[in-house]
Amino acid sequence: MGNSRVTVREIARLAGVSVATVSRVSNGTGQVSEEMRRRVLDAIEEYGYRPDHLGRALAAGRHGALGLVFPGLSGPYFTELIQGFESAAVPARASVHILCTHMREDSDEQVLEMARRVDGIAVIGGTISEPVLLRLAELVQVVVLAGQGAGPVPSVSVDNTSAMSRLTRHLLVDHGLRDLAFVGTPEGSPDVSERWAGFLAAHRELALTPPAEPVRVAMQQPDGVLAAERLLRDGAGPQAVVCANDEIALGVLVGALGRGLRVPGDLVITGFDDAPMAALVSPPLTTVRQPVRDLAAAAARLILDAVAAPGATAPDSIVLPTELVVRRSCGCPTGTPPGGIGQ
Repeated sequence: MGNSRVTVREIARLAGVSVATVSRVSNGTGQVSEEMRRRVLDAIEEYGYRPDHLGRALAAGRHGALGLVFPGLSGPYFTELIQGFESAAVPARASVHILCTHMREDSDEQVLEMARRVDGIAVIGGTISEPVLLRLAELVQVVVLAGQGAGPVPSVSVDNTSAMSRLTRHLLVDHGLRDLAFVGTPEGSPDVSERWAGFLAAHRELALTPPAEPVRVAMQQPDGVLAAERLLRDGAGPQAVVCANDEIALGVLVGALGRGLRVPGDLVITGFDDAPMAALVSPPLTTVRQPVRDLAAAAARLILDAVAAPGATAPDSIVLPTELVVRRSCGCPTGTPPGGIGQ
């Protein structure tokens, strides 16, 4: 049981730190050195200190809850995002409310209603319109996750364009391929739009002609199977299929193997995300690793820090690094990519 008689000031004195440091450690927000964190945690454990989060939240007019707004929940990508978001929210004693719009007609109203029950919201890029995003930001702290913010709204993202350009150049330069297809729908998804732009940029930088249009499908494995049927039905498909995410790529792989094609002998396939299954299929999937959990955790921390310091300067947007991971689906021996690229 926690000892309500031990105050935060006493814990600060016992640990030899400031009250603010104790608050940051107990809330899981802000930057604290490992040595100071350990001293505070030792004092908390020894004296049974438990902060009155509910009372503080009520006094500050807070809910002790954060919101996540997704277009849907299917697939491992959203599971990773939720786990990453919770990894920052739970230590701060914040519950997580999830809203899936599923492109409902009343999704804007649903998101604005959520703002009445939470202290801040992370919104997947492209899920709500820019006017609604800006209106939402007038009500609570908002961060755009995996997309670009608008006006004062910060974002946490990766540089999809450069990452996809690097992957595409690997196929064009290191493997000498020329006939590449891009599978994914740029419209409505900032991530896919940027990846399509990177695919096109790599061709243009090498004075090569890219395909005029992508193969437009949704983002799940069955959609990849459908894409494979469209691309390979006449027996004269492209040399390589560059997919907007790993789920599509795994579907294309199933479709290609089902037609008796050898991957990568007859067809090269690549993805994006480095989902857990990407390394487990045969052949293992060449892809771009993005830190999905870290993206969501960073978004939660931005919100928590802003809520803890109302009136402070709006936080800066964050761009996290990616890594090209080459495996056998592009023709590289796993672990020995040409030119030292990737893994």
